[in-house]
Amino acid sequence: MAQKVAKVGVKKQAGYLYFIDKKGHVSRAKMARGKRKGKAKIELVAKVGVKKAKGYLYFIDKHGDVSCAKMVRGGKKKKRR
Repeated sequence: MAQKVAKVGVKKQAGYLYFIDKKGHVSRAKMARGKRKGKAKIELVAKVGVKKAKGYLYFIDKHGDVSCAKMVRGGKKKKRR
């Protein structure tokens, strides 16, 4: 289950990928379609300054707020016969 970390209220536009950058701010980059040369231009959307904890995945939820969920690592291993 995800927990809301910060209320931002970002309005998402189609064709952009929204993410939390290294500094904890909300940023976006144009999604690559087809063959494009060069690096995608990253623009800052909102200054939030979220402190990230190890073992958690941070994302922008459907309401445009910053949320986090505990990462699931590993899983069930199949038994060999």
